[in-house]
Amino acid sequence: MKSVRVGCVKYFNARPLIRGWPGNVDFDHPSALCQRLAKGQLDVALVSSFEFLRSPIYRIVHDVSISSDGPVYSVVVAHRGEFSNIEEIELDPASVTAVNLLRCLLAELGLTPRLIERSTGILPVGQAGVSPAVAKAACVSAAHLLIGDQAIAFRQKHAAEFQFWDLGEEWKKLTDLPFVYALWLIRPEVTDAKQVANRFRALRDENLASLDQLIADAVAGMGDPGSRKMNGEFLSRYYRKYLLFSFGEREKQGLQAFANLCAKQGVLPKRAREFSVV
Repeated sequence: MKSVRVGCVKYFNARPLIRGWPGNVDFDHPSALCQRLAKGQLDVALVSSFEFLRSPIYRIVHDVSISSDGPVYSVVVAHRGEFSNIEEIELDPASVTAVNLLRCLLAELGLTPRLIERSTGILPVGQAGVSPAVAKAACVSAAHLLIGDQAIAFRQKHAAEFQFWDLGEEWKKLTDLPFVYALWLIRPEVTDAKQVANRFRALRDENLASLDQLIADAVAGMGDPGSRKMNGEFLSRYYRKYLLFSFGEREKQGLQAFANLCAKQGVLPKRAREFSVV
């Protein structure tokens, strides 16, 4: 198989889909990877599902995704007080999928808080472990969208101080379908796309078959030995309870429902969409 330029999100949720890839991998935040994939700087990347809906030129690696069929734990709005009373939500621009999912959910619920985009997808953490922006969520009228590993870290550190509105859970309530957060997308000029897709499917299967070892490797490099057991227990729940790594018929239905809602809210143009899988 010809060497391909691979990009991958640098979150815990991607490890079962990338661990063991034999070549080089560029790790970055979802929005940065989407830009590089669109420019042809990468041949294949694990990126936000919204990137495919926005630009359906790519082929999707069949049967592989990062999805949830209910709560996802790591895509949440941190807030205090009644969620319906929130007046402002600061967004994390690292993931266009999460931002647009939030827009759709709020609109369907008839909620109209101001959505304020932060200038970077990396959460600046202060002395107390809370950024100045997130500290505004201490006010009952303000909140903050968190995704990925920083959402996990924030929830674990501040569980007693904040409530967490889980976007995966709210999507399930609204549609009774899974939500697809990320997909492997292959650029159209890649000639050996089938071989690439087969390798990613096999890699996913290998990692899920040895999930305990993957978890052990993930926690081995963590600093505090006393926290490793807790982190290992969390990752076991995260991978087995919260996440799905398939892209079957129900996931496709969920992605189509998301596309329809985005079109309804004017986030995407109304058009027929087909999922080109390989």
